Amino acid sequence: MNEKSLHQESERFGKLQEYMREFVYGGIDGAVTTFAVVAGGFGANLDTGIIIILGFANLLADGFSMSVGAYLSAKTDRENFKKHEKIEYWEVENIPEKEREEIREIYEAKGFKGELLEKVVDQICSDKDLWVAEMMKDELEMMEENKSPFKIGLATLISFILVGFIPLLVYLIDFFSPIEKHLFLYTSILTGVAFMIIGWMKSWVNQTAVGRSIFETLALGLLAAMVAFYVGDLLEGFFIK
Repeated sequence: MNEKSLHQESERFGKLQEYMREFVYGGIDGAVTTFAVVAGGFGANLDTGIIIILGFANLLADGFSMSVGAYLSAKTDRENFKKHEKIEYWEVENIPEKEREEIREIYEAKGFKGELLEKVVDQICSDKDLWVAEMMKDELEMMEENKSPFKIGLATLISFILVGFIPLLVYLIDFFSPIEKHLFLYTSILTGVAFMIIGWMKSWVNQTAVGRSIFETLALGLLAAMVAFYVGDLLEGFFIK
């Protein structure tokens, strides 16, 4: 096993794999929420056209909302990092002895002692950028995110719409070319396959057991669908006569 395989890196996907986490979790959210809408509509005995309208409204609105949230979250984290980095540069320039002592305490806590400790401190404090980087990492426990906030939001949006469209596919086909029977059954099977694929991808991203990841993703989708179905069935009795 080489280093790339250990870290689940692939030359085939290149830079795209940096955004695989956003793609996976956007896809999970898209499939779960859209399937829940379809299940709720089925539980309420809504017409195919109504389910399609509700499904697409959820798909586009929630997808856009989630992608904007992911973009703003990443952008805020980056801005927060830059703010604290600027503060550390000011402290290094204006109160260097205090900052030098903090470096000494950090490396002393790591087990460095005596002459070796002083050499490490001298080396770090001789390079302002390295000095600040060490303070950010070891004192503030902050690491800079190099991924683009825009691409994070875009990956989330694309996966949400692509995977979230799957639960609507059978109903859309039925609308143009009636299938008539077992629409929700076919939808459930197709969505289950999508959950399994996304679950496998999640295991690849998190480097966890494949079976467990697939089961967790399927269980999450099933639970959301059951809740939506019974809520739809219950509310039908109150609002649809």
